[in-house]
Amino acid sequence: MKTFTPWIGLISRLILGGVLLAAGLLKYQHLDKSQMAVRAYELLPIAIANVIGIVLPFLEIGMGLLLILGAGTRIVGLAGAVLMFIFVIGISQAWARGLSIDCGCFGGGGQVAPGTANYLPELLRDAGLAALGIYLFIYPQSKFALDKNSHQQGNQS
Repeated sequence: MKTFTPWIGLISRLILGGVLLAAGLLKYQHLDKSQMAVRAYELLPIAIANVIGIVLPFLEIGMGLLLILGAGTRIVGLAGAVLMFIFVIGISQAWARGLSIDCGCFGGGGQVAPGTANYLPELLRDAGLAALGIYLFIYPQSKFALDKNSHQQGNQS
């Protein structure tokens, strides 16, 4: 397992980081839609939902870049896992409450026609991404990382 750990770490970093970067960039292009997507979950006061809709894309872009570069892998991996877990909770409650919304995960978002929302694939995707973040928290060493400790351990294998 030790031999493959740095490679698994690299793959985990690139997948989670790539998804976060792509999601953030797509939301950044349309901050008004990002705000609408957060409001559609009907969990937060409108003002707070709007702030989150603006901040979230920048957070995702930053986390994605750090993971791709392998900088702060342990803490950013954990933060990514927490963020994905929050998304799982949000999507789950929308499904449980019978809301018919587009998750807004990759831009867009908001209300959709009743019965057209498909939450299970989104939940499985986000749970898998959370698992990658947890893996990176537990095993932050990976190939081609800027993290000094991770880089040295990654190159020893």
